[in-house]
Amino acid sequence: MMTGISISIVMTSCQAKEDTAVERSRSTSNAGVSNSRSTISKDSVYADGTYKATGQYGSLPSSITVTATLVDNAINEVKVTPHATNPTSLDLQRRFANAVPAVVVGKRIDEVKVGRLAGSSHTPDGFNDAIQQIKEQARIEDSTSK
Repeated sequence: MMTGISISIVMTSCQAKEDTAVERSRSTSNAGVSNSRSTISKDSVYADGTYKATGQYGSLPSSITVTATLVDNAINEVKVTPHATNPTSLDLQRRFANAVPAVVVGKRIDEVKVGRLAGSSHTPDGFNDAIQQIKEQARIEDSTSK
């Protein structure tokens, strides 16, 4: 029973860090959008188009830029642009950028949350931050609430 309690405490702590990172990213968003809203099905939550956002992560100001094309609420194409200047960090970001399309292309954007990938344990946090921003950019307003 003590094991269950300690796991619960660790999970709560991780969620608090995650919530703080998402909230921080919203206030310092570095996002841009290039989007075509011409194709919107009745069931879409997100407008089809190409979106761009810069995800922040880590205690030092680290970031990557994510460009994602959405079709029918799913990621149809994704590109990650590394920004690191440190050779080790840049290598990890590049490896992540090469590996992430195989993991997320074809998935519904609401299902995308990347963990450790291609040896990188922190770059996914920046990716997930950027995906959250892209979701906010692409979200279709409910016309019945106006």
